[in-house]
Amino acid sequence: MWESICLTLAATAGNNIGKVLQKKGTVILPPLSFKFKVIRAYAFNKAWVIGFLMDILGALLMLRALSLAPVSVIQPVSGCGLAILSIFSHFYLKETMNAVDWLGITLAGIGTIGVGAGGEEQEASAISIFHLPWLAIIVAIVFVLLNGWLRICRHQRREQELMEYEVVEEIIYGLESGILFGMASVISKMGFLFLEQGFPRMLVPTCISISISCSGTGFYYQTRGLKHGRAIVVSTCAAVASIVTGVLAGMLALGERLPSAPTARLSLLLGWLLIIVGVILLVSSTRLVRLLPKPLRHFVASGVDRNFVVRQSGSTRSRDPSPSTVIQAATLHHLISNPSKEKA
Repeated sequence: MWESICLTLAATAGNNIGKVLQKKGTVILPPLSFKFKVIRAYAFNKAWVIGFLMDILGALLMLRALSLAPVSVIQPVSGCGLAILSIFSHFYLKETMNAVDWLGITLAGIGTIGVGAGGEEQEASAISIFHLPWLAIIVAIVFVLLNGWLRICRHQRREQELMEYEVVEEIIYGLESGILFGMASVISKMGFLFLEQGFPRMLVPTCISISISCSGTGFYYQTRGLKHGRAIVVSTCAAVASIVTGVLAGMLALGERLPSAPTARLSLLLGWLLIIVGVILLVSSTRLVRLLPKPLRHFVASGVDRNFVVRQSGSTRSRDPSPSTVIQAATLHHLISNPSKEKA
């Protein structure tokens, strides 16, 4: 169990840090296209190449982790990528972190230990190949409901002649992207379970291809939310929805179970809760500090005010109509602040 958790932490660190490095590299690069000069420019950009390789390596490690452990363990632990990314940004990108950031990192770390201590190896449950279309139908129904809600919100906004996105629209885009990210992990795991049960080997690359499609569609919805909405709302909803979807789908579709021992079950549930709370704190730390009373704000801030303008620019960049690289929900929007400063 600990091996798969360590693989997950390494994978999510590679994914998130890799995307930040790619984002830094694209600052001096033209928009990606199939022109030889453009491809050559990307291939010779050190930051972009390192980030791209880390991203690919992270994806491979995540597939390995999913082949070893239940999705209900792997998906929550993957949320700790934000904590690792925050530490990386503090020491490598020289970002100043406040007390709320450190509290979120601590809670996510304790939650990971809880998941590792409470998780247990499980025998592969017998699943049917018909679970795949059932999952697709359930997700389609959820998306129809969410998009119907979104249309109603847009209609009301047009009637009231409002230009700004409503918070409900931001939440819906975050939920849709998070659900797809969670389903991507579940479908990858399903492919490995099919292989263990003696199904044709072609089902593994088929499931992985569907998983990649889910992730790509999730990036599309996340980008739409970030284009006009607030990164803090979209990112938080996507991160939590990804964890909850992975846990619920793993238990309902893949037959994963809670540990039988009461202590292990409590440890696992507390671990899930602490990871979710830690992720929310990391995503919303700047706004939470601003809501504190002034005396407490100065004590907790620890340099937030000096970086507030920078973080705002990072949030603005997340809403760029044509971002060259899409950063997943687990990537905190203010970490893109350094490219903004360099561009200025």
